[in-house]
Amino acid sequence: MVEHDVLDATRAAYDAAAPLYAELFREELRDRTMDRAILGAFAEVVGASGDGQVADLGCGPGHITAYLDELGLAVFGVDASPAMIELARHAYPGLRFDVGSMAAVDIADGVLGGVLSRWSVIHTPPRELPVILAEFYRVLAPGGHLLIGFSASDDPSHPTQVFDHAVAPAYRWWPDHLAATLRESGLAEVGRMVRQPQPTDRRQFQEIHLLARKG
Repeated sequence: MVEHDVLDATRAAYDAAAPLYAELFREELRDRTMDRAILGAFAEVVGASGDGQVADLGCGPGHITAYLDELGLAVFGVDASPAMIELARHAYPGLRFDVGSMAAVDIADGVLGGVLSRWSVIHTPPRELPVILAEFYRVLAPGGHLLIGFSASDDPSHPTQVFDHAVAPAYRWWPDHLAATLRESGLAEVGRMVRQPQPTDRRQFQEIHLLARKG
């Protein structure tokens, strides 16, 4: 079970940072060609496999949820931070946004065509990640897809590394280790995107997106 003190501390930190966070990241996709490409690929495979809804889990202020909506997905956002959800509802009133935890999503079993987890697992202590992945597996329909984004560790002998995140304590993951954890949760990797750090990036870490499918 995910520790409530970790969840509570992370929620409070994001509530406090919500207005600044929304301002900083509202236009983040504009100059991120590769990010738009992997989100487009995710939308295409989800759309090809059926008409299921997509949940953006850890949606923050809702800008990526809105982008997936523009790509034609039936998408809604979920975030643990009430302040983030309030901002998302204000910015995108035509979309659905709910307050909730990734560790216990208020969604029925096997109903989603896709789950997006874009930098939303980075605050999860490594020992608790399987709980989150089990929820992703539970809510996905057979054949549904997960796209999970995270920062990569730089040492395979230390597959998780703590880093100094501006909002709350966070973790980087060795990509093959996280892919193996996905497999153990019943989610098979079907592709990955690796983005090398650019000179203008705030953090000089590799960014990874893993695309996985529920069998």
